[in-house]
Amino acid sequence: MNTAVNLTTPIPVDGLRARLGFWLRNDATRLLWPTRCLACEDPGLDGMDLCFACEAALPELEVACPGCALPVPEAGAVCGSCLTARPGALSEIHAAFLYAAPLDRLIPRLKFAGDLAAGRLIAQLMAERLRRAPQPQALIPVPLHRARLRQRGFDQALEITRPLGTALGLPVLDHALIRHRATQEQSRLSAVARRRNLKDAFQAWPKLPLPEHVAVVDDVMTTGATLRAAAAALKKAGVKRVDAWVAARVP
Repeated sequence: MNTAVNLTTPIPVDGLRARLGFWLRNDATRLLWPTRCLACEDPGLDGMDLCFACEAALPELEVACPGCALPVPEAGAVCGSCLTARPGALSEIHAAFLYAAPLDRLIPRLKFAGDLAAGRLIAQLMAERLRRAPQPQALIPVPLHRARLRQRGFDQALEITRPLGTALGLPVLDHALIRHRATQEQSRLSAVARRRNLKDAFQAWPKLPLPEHVAVVDDVMTTGATLRAAAAALKKAGVKRVDAWVAARVP
């Protein structure tokens, strides 16, 4: 079983800051530990580890195709590729941003440097944008295979999904999906090879009741092969509607 549980110890300063925030007034906590921008190290905005310049530079994805999350000219429009594609397991895909600065610094900071504070910031930014999306009954992080989880020590999708669920008041079903087959790194494969690589890689956890509408959550979407494979497993388990929520869409 791939139990997507964070196996690393949180950064001590972040934990101490959180505990002090519980006992002290917010203004006192800010004086002790002012926020800093996780993208450029400049002083952060009040209540956010992002500076004014980086916040203003966020590559927002205001109008996108619901089938692939790529930009389209007007709201509600579906791109030509999705119009001609066969219906898949995903009902809609929602990306908070395009994969560009400063997201291209924040996401690797979480994924490859193990900075869990970056995960919380990404979730905070996602929550502000995804409130406009159709709200599912639960969020399901895309899990790592147990071998990759042992190697990395944490699941980056889970570290985004937990605070995102808290911010939006949505339950997180972190054991609902299992990655029972180890796969190659998707970034090294072509689009066709990505789909083959992920065939039957996921399975819904047997006998776990699932709601009718869920959203699978991941950090980055490139071709969507991972998200579609996860959605297919959930649909096979009886979920009627599966959406995908991602922090960033690669253009």
